[in-house]
Amino acid sequence: MRNNGRETFFNSSEEYKNLFKKRNVKGVTQYGTPTLKSVSQDDYALLSFINYTWRTGDALYKLADKYYDDSRYWWIIALFNEKPTEFHLEPGDIVVIPTPLTRVLSLIEYR
Repeated sequence: MRNNGRETFFNSSEEYKNLFKKRNVKGVTQYGTPTLKSVSQDDYALLSFINYTWRTGDALYKLADKYYDDSRYWWIIALFNEKPTEFHLEPGDIVVIPTPLTRVLSLIEYR
């Protein structure tokens, strides 16, 4: 799902030659970095937000599972909070969870 529609390329770079040899492969297929559209201030009006207070033991994938019924969308919560990992959050921080997920994905033009 996360890689749907993304370009792929075969990496057989000399830089990784020893690693490939060690693993007995000629290279690896990699996905290109997706380009996401920024959400405008007008777009924010089309969304609802749930404020969640971060606690010890929380994880972005757990919040995605709870609010989106799909843990694979943890990166949406990370993106909207500008916190790429759990290590960027501390207990007591307010995490905003944009909803509905289908509209969020449409606004950032994620396919």
